[in-house]
Amino acid sequence: MDSDEPRVIDIGNFRPGKPPIKVVLIGVLVLIGLAMAFSVVFTIQPEEVGIVLRFGKYTRTADPGLNFKMPPPMEQVLKVPVQRQLKQEFGYQTAEAGIRTRYADRDLRSESLMLSGDLNVADVEWIAQYRVNDPFKYLFKVRNVTKTFRDMNEAVMRSVVGDRSVDEVITVGRLEIENEVKLKLQELCVRYETGIVVDQIVLQNVNPPDPVKPSFNEVNQAEQERERSINEARGEYNRVIPKAGGEAAQVIEQARGYAIDRVNRAKGDAALFEDVYSAYRRAPEVTRRRIFLETMETIYPAMERKILLDNSLEGVLPLLQLGGTEVKP
Repeated sequence: MDSDEPRVIDIGNFRPGKPPIKVVLIGVLVLIGLAMAFSVVFTIQPEEVGIVLRFGKYTRTADPGLNFKMPPPMEQVLKVPVQRQLKQEFGYQTAEAGIRTRYADRDLRSESLMLSGDLNVADVEWIAQYRVNDPFKYLFKVRNVTKTFRDMNEAVMRSVVGDRSVDEVITVGRLEIENEVKLKLQELCVRYETGIVVDQIVLQNVNPPDPVKPSFNEVNQAEQERERSINEARGEYNRVIPKAGGEAAQVIEQARGYAIDRVNRAKGDAALFEDVYSAYRRAPEVTRRRIFLETMETIYPAMERKILLDNSLEGVLPLLQLGGTEVKP
């Protein structure tokens, strides 16, 4: 027989037989055993805890790792992320996060439009970041805890925004609003036993509604111009007033110095006069002669030509030139 010829098998009279009942039962039991083995073993991730229910009633909390339970429907496990920070978005919804975040086209102005304390409307978008610190309360104390938490966020935010003016909400009061909302929201979470800890409230976009946005921008621009003019005027005031004050203080100090100098000179002159007068009283002729000599000593150096004549001199020639003028008889 040639080895290259194809082998032909006639299956015309082939009839498949039924497997034995024993084999079928063993296969079914093996499948049931494998299903039960997989149903009694479960794994809890490091950031989760497992809440084990026995016939719908809480029995125990499973820690992260490999755990065992009774097969369903006797026991079931609910996994709760307790180490993961969760968040809820209000006024907008992120459809796809990434380098270029894409937002959903849903109209959420019903939860973001709020009335401020000065009866203006503001479009407030914010994020609530929170964690689950009590899985039992989170699952069983409040029905639909996620919706309840969102409702509490909206109620608290509207209350806080309603106590402030629209300028505070949009500009300088953002940090105070975030802190106040966080505190009040945490109080509500504790009161209603939600098992939630509020980590942070972050205001995202806070703007006036679109129909009034141009007018609001014009008002803001006018206020900025006013603040700029006020700051310029204050700068000019701070530049001129201290300079004028310094100059005034300098003039006052100079006047005080001049007054002190004049008073001291006057006191010195008066003391000198008293000393001279005392000396004069003791020796009038000597003092008179000394004063005369001192006076002449002061006057003579300023004269260009000096002519000294004796009192007893007689017959002075009239041709004497005095002061460069020639005198003729």
